Amino acid sequence: MAHGHYFTSHPVAPHHLVEIRTTLRGREFRFLTDRGVFSRGRVDRGTRLLIEAMEIDPGDIVLDLGCGYGPIGLVAATLAPRGWAYLVDVNERAVDLARRNAILNGLKNVEVRLGDGFEPVQDLLFDVILTNPPIRTGKANLSRLFQEAFLHLRPGGRFYFVARTSQGAKTLASRVQEIFGNVEEVERGGGFRVYKAVHHA
Repeated sequence: MAHGHYFTSHPVAPHHLVEIRTTLRGREFRFLTDRGVFSRGRVDRGTRLLIEAMEIDPGDIVLDLGCGYGPIGLVAATLAPRGWAYLVDVNERAVDLARRNAILNGLKNVEVRLGDGFEPVQDLLFDVILTNPPIRTGKANLSRLFQEAFLHLRPGGRFYFVARTSQGAKTLASRVQEIFGNVEEVERGGGFRVYKAVHHA
């Protein structure tokens, strides 16, 4: 990316706000996106695959880790009308967009927080944690995020992540297996794989 990575705190790319419309889980969504955020032109294949695969109960407390402009967490919020969705990102621009997109789609059971990894939600536990992880930050960082995901799930809680097969999805799944004691591939397509792990107390 010519103007810096989407996982930096302060994107320097000039603003170029656009709105995209797409249907996810049977509902039309409108998303404002901008330069300096992940996959700004469309909801990318991996994110879409994760959204289609994730199982969210009506009362779940959900975390979208590395939310970007918000598609995963905002869809989760619609699936958990009696629950709550927390969206977290280190990118200031992404957090601003996610907040605006929650309003744009009429969602009130959403809170977007700025910060690195689990730091903004360190005092919370979740029923579901969802992430399209920042592969380019390296395996050590991803391993840390997976470990912290385990620590922030309630007993019986579910962790979902998506990764491109060619970027080490199976290796990441093996790391999740080490941490959780279980992992299963729940969806694949378009060069991506979605995995789920369950926190067994």
